[in-house]
Amino acid sequence: MNRFNSTVSADQYLADSNVLFYLSDAVTQLLEHKEEYTQFGLIRYFAEYFSSVKNSNHVLFREYNYIRATPHNRASFIRVFWRCFRQIGKSGDLLSVLEYKSLLQLLCPDFPVEVVQSAARIVLMDDAIDCLMSFSDFLYALQLQLYYQEFLDSVLMIYHDLLAGKSPNTVIVPTSDSVEQLPSLAAEENDKERQQQPDGVEPSTLCQSIDALCDRFKHSHPSRSCMREVLEDTDKICYYSFLMSLAKHESINQTIGVLPSRAESLIDPEMDQELDKLIAQISVSPGSNSSGSAVVGLKELQRKASPRRNIHHRRRIEVESDGSTEETDSSEN
Repeated sequence: MNRFNSTVSADQYLADSNVLFYLSDAVTQLLEHKEEYTQFGLIRYFAEYFSSVKNSNHVLFREYNYIRATPHNRASFIRVFWRCFRQIGKSGDLLSVLEYKSLLQLLCPDFPVEVVQSAARIVLMDDAIDCLMSFSDFLYALQLQLYYQEFLDSVLMIYHDLLAGKSPNTVIVPTSDSVEQLPSLAAEENDKERQQQPDGVEPSTLCQSIDALCDRFKHSHPSRSCMREVLEDTDKICYYSFLMSLAKHESINQTIGVLPSRAESLIDPEMDQELDKLIAQISVSPGSNSSGSAVVGLKELQRKASPRRNIHHRRRIEVESDGSTEETDSSEN
């Protein structure tokens, strides 16, 4: 939203941009680490914090509740995950649910396995979530699942109501309090669906129910035109085939705006250049231990994926005489 748009009130801009949320978090972090941050000035601290938010590096190593707190945080985390682990897709490796969970928890230690499993079910159509998946397939399924999590959980409830012949008009739109219970509820519904092995529901009926849901939904949801387009292409629709079509829909990807198209998802010239430099350094380093060099290379690669390290995890900032900063991590001392 353009903050200079005269048709938007100040209160509306603050609410829609989540500025107050970030300001509150910045103050909380400052109070928790005041001895560390106040030594280089409050103005510098707040400038660094909001620059980190703007550059989407602020979600690194933060708790899951922080990541899912705003649409910008969710989108930022998706982009960080892509940039950090794109090489896996480029090498053609296929990974399991547990392996993707491990990668995600390198960036967010308490990232829930339920979200990873839900993304895997989109890729595998809920057939067998212990199968291996390509990075690109999992990436775009994760984007859909994480960014629109509350909406997808509500659609799942509608879907099962339609399967059971019930009216979906009584479905409860999740609130901030009820959202915490949705992953377990979704898992229970998935078990029911596997037992029933349904052929799907009428797309037109599901489309009408989703339209009604969008009218009263308070969280983010995919555009109605994209969902109608998917539902118009089939006579019967299953929940996970619907989600897979949404995950592959380029308009939805463009709306979220953090990932390239699927055709370009493994292309990142800036990161390729950095990786080539690291490989060259490792190969010419005399007498270096290959495994040790690889660890150093991974740390450097992750540093390049995040041009500005997360301010909440800095150990020390040394201010040089010319005004520049040198970041020092405790693991490097």
